[in-house]
Amino acid sequence: MTMSKYELAYKVTISGEEVGYISSKSQFEQLINNEILNPDEENVAYVDINVEPEYHITLADIDDTDEEKIFAKIKENSVTTYRLYAIAINGENKTYVNGKEEAEQAVADLKQEYEGKLTETEISVQELYTQNLETLATVEVASAVSAMEEELNVKVQYEEAKKAATLDGVYFATKPVSGNITSRFGAVESIRDHVHQGMDIAAPGGTPIVAAADGTVTFAGWSGGYGNLLIISHGNGIQTYYGHCSKLYASVGQTVSAGEKIAAVGTTGYSTGNHLHFEIRKNGKQVNPQKYVYK
Repeated sequence: MTMSKYELAYKVTISGEEVGYISSKSQFEQLINNEILNPDEENVAYVDINVEPEYHITLADIDDTDEEKIFAKIKENSVTTYRLYAIAINGENKTYVNGKEEAEQAVADLKQEYEGKLTETEISVQELYTQNLETLATVEVASAVSAMEEELNVKVQYEEAKKAATLDGVYFATKPVSGNITSRFGAVESIRDHVHQGMDIAAPGGTPIVAAADGTVTFAGWSGGYGNLLIISHGNGIQTYYGHCSKLYASVGQTVSAGEKIAAVGTTGYSTGNHLHFEIRKNGKQVNPQKYVYK
């Protein structure tokens, strides 16, 4: 008759449930430490094991140990948290890399490349933690820099366009109406006895007119040759005039935003057809609107 060989072993229980037997507690704990708690895996910040195995010394048949089964049980109850680094524009994460030093070097290089070109853009490194690497896929640093350059070049173009459309701190963000320019600033024409001090944009009657920049309405009513006129003050002595309107939707004292509907195209006052007469004034003096809009 063959006798089973019994030796000292450890019965392992998890949450009070018997899982199996191991032959060496120290070797098993070393396996957990090497393979679960300190894996040879990039970006691991730390690992939490959500179960606490308990070991009970006993006699067991060494041929019936269950190391692989117990290890799998513990591993499936572990959660890995990864650390990675985002390169961000104005606090918004754009791309991710593995190492802190390489992220900081990439940001330093980008700041040097775009120094003086971007005044409204901050490039920074953000340290992040995640338990799902698939949602925050990292890329090689060269690819990250290339992607950032594409976006930053767009921002450079935007800032240059915004600067060109800004007068004494007032940004003319939009055209007040879409249409054909029929008379430009400074034009000398037979229909008037003076040089044109604004610009005319032809559009069908009733076409919405929007504020060219943020500001406060300071006049809304009839004004001689302008017909129905609306004036917006934008601060720093800058005003915009919207003349010949068929309707005025904004009222005096109202704060309006760029792009907000304020009036409708018409042909009131001294006018030969439906159009918007648009002026920009600085400290009461007309300036050429096409320096800032309708370029």
